[in-house]
Amino acid sequence: MKEWGKRRRQRKVRPGDGRAFVPMQWWHVLHRSAFHLELPVSDGAAGGPDEARPTVDYQVDVDHFSAEFEASLYREGRQVGVGASPAAFSVPGGVVEFAASLYGLKRMHYVPDDGGPTRMLEPDPRSMEGLRAEFDRRRPRASRAVGWAAVVILVVGLVVGGLQLAEVVSRWDVVPESWGVFISPVTLPGWANVTLTVAAVGAALERALTLRHHWLLDGGLGDFD
Repeated sequence: MKEWGKRRRQRKVRPGDGRAFVPMQWWHVLHRSAFHLELPVSDGAAGGPDEARPTVDYQVDVDHFSAEFEASLYREGRQVGVGASPAAFSVPGGVVEFAASLYGLKRMHYVPDDGGPTRMLEPDPRSMEGLRAEFDRRRPRASRAVGWAAVVILVVGLVVGGLQLAEVVSRWDVVPESWGVFISPVTLPGWANVTLTVAAVGAALERALTLRHHWLLDGGLGDFD
């Protein structure tokens, strides 16, 4: 099943046009993400045992405002492939899996063909993901606190929203009368509902910047799959 899914995602990739990779700038952070991957060249091209093994640089550029949430793969700064989420770009020794969620990215990982460990690509230091990663390196404790706060906010929002939705649904005419009307034990004023909604969106964006995703917490029904 995994192989079928991998092939399906690979078929979504079309050849690139060879255009040059545009370096990230500070004004790109709201609509672009960029990631980097360094891979060794094939064994046949490698140097001797005492020589540094040559590598190839890959970049993945994501356009958040594209109609189908597309990403482009660049090899040594030249575009070699374009695919809409979810897609799998073939690279030496494996694939780069790319997938987006409603709030940003949920996957940008190199998956080796030999079953070795999967690893996330390195975010460009000038992208939002790169800035978040730098915050994690400089302030690991604060970073963990922010991450846990995001989870708590999403859980609270999910519970409160679920209870409120259940109350609304129970009042529909199509619901059997024998079930009665469910009254939510949690009633919030309008301003609190708005505040919780805004906080939940912010929490989801925070998790997207670190490529953390759970289908229930992070709105899996809105994913670009």
